[in-house]
Amino acid sequence: MSEKSLAQRIEHTFLKPEATKSQIKQLCEEAKTHGFCSVCVNSSFVYYCAQALKDSPVKVCAAVGFPLGAMSTEAKAAETRTAVADGASEIDMVVHVGMVKSLDWNYVEEDIRSVVDAAGDRAIVKVILETCLLTDAEKIKVCKIAKKAGAAFVKTSTGFSTGGATIEDIRLMRETVGEEMGVKASGGVRDASFAKELIAAGATRLGTSSGIAIMKGNDK
Repeated sequence: MSEKSLAQRIEHTFLKPEATKSQIKQLCEEAKTHGFCSVCVNSSFVYYCAQALKDSPVKVCAAVGFPLGAMSTEAKAAETRTAVADGASEIDMVVHVGMVKSLDWNYVEEDIRSVVDAAGDRAIVKVILETCLLTDAEKIKVCKIAKKAGAAFVKTSTGFSTGGATIEDIRLMRETVGEEMGVKASGGVRDASFAKELIAAGATRLGTSSGIAIMKGNDK
C-alpha cells in the first residue's frame, strides 16, 4: 500500500485523560507532517486543534460521550453542538452499551439520531459499538440502527474497554452496512501488518495512537 493511501486512512488519536496542550499540539504537527486524515481528541481540545490545523487538510474529530457512552442523549447532543461550533468536522460517539444489552432499540436509535441531528451538515458521525462487549447479533443490530439513523461510519472500539478491533468484527460490520458506510477500526491497531489486514477486511479508517509507527512499518 502506498504511503499516501495508508496515511489518509489514519486518524491520529490522543484521548488519554492526562493529555496536555503541548501533547495535543504535537499530535497536530505530526498529523500535518505525515498527511494523516484527522486528529481525534476529546471535545475540550477541538477548538485548539482547529486553530492549529486551520491551514492544513487535516480534519478534527471529536470524541463524544467518551468513553462510556452512558450519559444522557441530551448531553451527547449538546457536546456535539459545541464540538461542531469549535471546528470539528467529524464526531465519534459512543453507543449506550447498557441500552444495547437491554435491547432498548428505540433508545439506541434516538441516541444516535440526536447526535446526527446535532452535527447537521457540518460534521459526519461515527458510531462506536464497543464490540468487545457485544454479541455478534448485537453488533449487527447496532450497525443497522446506525445506518438507519444517518451515521456515516460504524467503529469498533474506544480503546478503553476489554478489547479492540478484530479482523472478524471488521468483516461482520462491513458485511452488515455494505459499501454505503465507512467502517473504522480502533483499539489495538499498533503495526502496519495488522493495519493492512484490517483494511483488507473492510476498514476504511484506522483510529490509532501508533500512526507514526504504522507508517514506518509500511516502509519495510
